[in-house]
Amino acid sequence: MRPTLDNRDYRTRIISSLAEIGQPAWDGLLASQEGANPFLSYAFLHALHESGSAADDTGWQPQYLTLWRGDALAAALPMYAKFHSYGEYVFDWAWADAYRRNGLDYYPKLLSAIPFTPVTGPRLIAVDADARAALVKALQGVQQASGLSSTHLLYPTGSEAALLEEAGFLLRKGVQFHWQNEGYDGFEQFLSTLEQKKRKNIRAERRKVAEAGITMRRLRGRDATEADWRFFKRCYDRTYSGHYSTPYLNLDFFLRIGETMPDNLLLVIAERAGRPVASSLLVHDRDALYGRYWGCIEQHPCLHFETAYYQPLEFCIEQRIAAFEGGAQGEHKMARGFLPQQTWSAHWLAHAGFADAVERFLAQEGKGVEAYVGELNERSPFK
Repeated sequence: MRPTLDNRDYRTRIISSLAEIGQPAWDGLLASQEGANPFLSYAFLHALHESGSAADDTGWQPQYLTLWRGDALAAALPMYAKFHSYGEYVFDWAWADAYRRNGLDYYPKLLSAIPFTPVTGPRLIAVDADARAALVKALQGVQQASGLSSTHLLYPTGSEAALLEEAGFLLRKGVQFHWQNEGYDGFEQFLSTLEQKKRKNIRAERRKVAEAGITMRRLRGRDATEADWRFFKRCYDRTYSGHYSTPYLNLDFFLRIGETMPDNLLLVIAERAGRPVASSLLVHDRDALYGRYWGCIEQHPCLHFETAYYQPLEFCIEQRIAAFEGGAQGEHKMARGFLPQQTWSAHWLAHAGFADAVERFLAQEGKGVEAYVGELNERSPFK
């Protein structure tokens, strides 16, 4: 599936490896994008592919849609031919089952997303509005020519969602929980803004961890050793096995990002009696911290909250980072100062009957999401 589509002065190519583009061209294109984050970087995406974590044999076949002006990269859409719906965080299993029950193939489908990463960011990456519009037209051409069931763009920005809706995509609303840094001087000042009960509970949770004899280390990526990464991978694997699931990411991936993007990584390691017992991995830039993975080899009350929330919050305050995105789901985050934020996904289905049914479903679901967010906002943890 390698169509060549002409659109004004653009040459369109489907790219199966970012090495065909190169890091200077890819990261150069990203540099002009408002809202770009480290997950879109060449280092992160290339590590996913080269480590085999998101590759052909794991059901993520890279099919990056790119537009070129001469030899210059003008626009790009991270995209995969996807053979299942694992690792996406926007659930379409019911749609796939409906296709199957009607004797139709749902997979493979086209998917634009950062594998295993429910983080909002640019998907229609372009040097200007003209190139972005041309990219949408090229995408429409690819999806028509592919003969595949559907195309899905997960966690685009709000402006991209509006552009995709104009192009005939169906929009789906979601909810995440984000923390905002109001210029706090320290963790205690942040606590002072919460309701008394919430403040008391957080102090009690942190006290339980300290009373268990557990101390915390925060390591920047450049200071993490291979032993630190191996321990983190052990924790990561235990989290997945505890949920009867298979880990998506392998050790090679973590070692690669540790080497190629160390300034964007934070490892939190909990230790008891001189040995590590838990860890979490976070990704950040100057504007935001993103919670990604956590795990432990010993169970202790409230250790998850300390490792995955309170230590990262302290890091945000110390580094003057404006926001902490805690990841997918998690209404429990509200009690720790996180507030609901709307997210988007965009969907196009080739089958007219199924597209109509999904459109009706999304309209009803969207009303439910709006009501849910309204209810959450009435339960703010702040004074």
